[in-house]
Amino acid sequence: MKCPRCGEYTPGCACVTAEKISSPKGVVAKLRIEKAGRGGKSVSVIFDLPRDPDYLKDLTKKLKNQLGTGGTYKDENNTIEIQGDHRPRIREILEKIGFTVKG
Repeated sequence: MKCPRCGEYTPGCACVTAEKISSPKGVVAKLRIEKAGRGGKSVSVIFDLPRDPDYLKDLTKKLKNQLGTGGTYKDENNTIEIQGDHRPRIREILEKIGFTVKG
């Protein structure tokens, strides 16, 4: 039987074995810019994060509020997308929280 949340089979379900982010210290977040398939508009993407949907949804909301822009958390590939090229400000915010940022 497949998990309705992550699409994997229940015994190996990533939702059950999800890593909880209790503290962002030691967590490496990677940052990149994407334009492909978006009508020429740029999107800042934060990827390679531990799978913790609740924490990452909250982090997405904080980033959107502080940057004054739109964005979304993509659960299927575990990334956060923020509209526009905000890499320097995203790096600053994430490092202030305690993440290590690469890219």
